[in-house]
Amino acid sequence: MQRLQVDIWSDIACPWCYVGKRRFEAALASFEERASVDVRWRSFELNPGAPQVEQFDGSYGERLARKYGVTAASGEEMVRSMTETAAAEGLDFRFDRIRPGNTFDAHRLVHLAATQGLGDAAKERLMRAYMTEGAAMGERDGLVQLAAELGLDTDEVRAMFEGDTFEQAVRADEEEARVRGISGVPYFLIGGQHGLSGAQPPELLLRALRAGWNDLESARTAAGDDASEDGATGDGESCGIDGCD
Repeated sequence: MQRLQVDIWSDIACPWCYVGKRRFEAALASFEERASVDVRWRSFELNPGAPQVEQFDGSYGERLARKYGVTAASGEEMVRSMTETAAAEGLDFRFDRIRPGNTFDAHRLVHLAATQGLGDAAKERLMRAYMTEGAAMGERDGLVQLAAELGLDTDEVRAMFEGDTFEQAVRADEEEARVRGISGVPYFLIGGQHGLSGAQPPELLLRALRAGWNDLESARTAAGDDASEDGATGDGESCGIDGCD
């Protein structure tokens, strides 16, 4: 039985990645062959040099204002706009609770969970913990607690953190992103041919899913060109290397 592979590069500390996840799920729910789709979450760090937990004073809007060199009012408007966008997708973004920091270990945890068929569940739990509950992705004790909620063996998780398990897997994902020229997330690669950057609307993601499936059925690459002409590829709102986390 043929399977359609979907690779999604994203970061946990990325509001547009969470929005993109919801929009992809909406597209997948409408896809006729959804039972034959395999989703693989790929690692992408927006700020690989971040401390385990970033310390900052003031509101998150003020943090954004300093980061991007805009007024405090503009920073607060960014927060308001992103919160409203998330709410439209059924997400509760609490920027007053967010604790930015390093996400490398969180990506390792997603890789571990994937080996037990829990990759998507782990991605969802970590994103909600970060964007809604104020969990710091750089604090290992907190990650162990979240892993326990997922049903993962906490001793195995702690052993992973103490060693180098899945470090190379995270680096390999990031290297492939670099080779492919991916500089912003979320990034969707459907069937190895149809690439979409940003939190695309469900209709566009659904069109790409259908094009990818057509590729499998026809065993030719013409569907890729047709999809591009039909608007199945493009750029949407995303988080880039220089910020958004």
